[in-house]
Amino acid sequence: MALSTTRRTPLSDQVIAQLRAQITSGEWPVGSRIPTEAALVEELGVARNTVREAVRALAHNGLLDIRQGSGTYVLATSELAGVMHRRFADADQEQVAELRSMLETSAAGLAAARRTERDLELLETALARREAAWASGDPEAFVQADAAFHQAVVATAHNDVISAVYADLGEVLRAHLRHDVGPELIAERYVGHDGILDAIRGGDAAAASYEAGRSIGACKE
Repeated sequence: MALSTTRRTPLSDQVIAQLRAQITSGEWPVGSRIPTEAALVEELGVARNTVREAVRALAHNGLLDIRQGSGTYVLATSELAGVMHRRFADADQEQVAELRSMLETSAAGLAAARRTERDLELLETALARREAAWASGDPEAFVQADAAFHQAVVATAHNDVISAVYADLGEVLRAHLRHDVGPELIAERYVGHDGILDAIRGGDAAAASYEAGRSIGACKE
């Protein structure tokens, strides 16, 4: 990761822009730990204080989470997503579930009407990764894979506004998934999502919406 220089632009701003690009591009996915301060100093060729200032700025904006003794992790992919995460950090989980239901059932219905063959391929891949994550027994890996599948369903609706809102709410929704799944994966609580994909593949909007809504909160039943 080479730092590109721009005249008259403060060095700290350049570093902030470079780190933000790593996040927004997906190079550093949400939930991942970014390179250490020492590694960033070496990669970017700037002073430690400059890197520290940039990381703190992105943490203030909600993109990064600095965890003492553990490292710095990607919290959100945009400033708005970070704001949403802070705004709804203590939200009632039942109300978040209602929000998820509104967004995901509508998106699933639209997805059934608008899906392409490429969309179906991406959904199949996302579903396979979700199942593999469950089989791994890692709750966080499953949360990330489950969220990715639902994001793929939303993307299949081909509505840029819904996709943007859903993405900005990403960490809020992942927090709800963590609450829904719990600290460990229990076989009796597994909820398959084949029905969602089958309904979308079959072009059945009503069934897709129903299956999407049924899956929300089902892990706690």
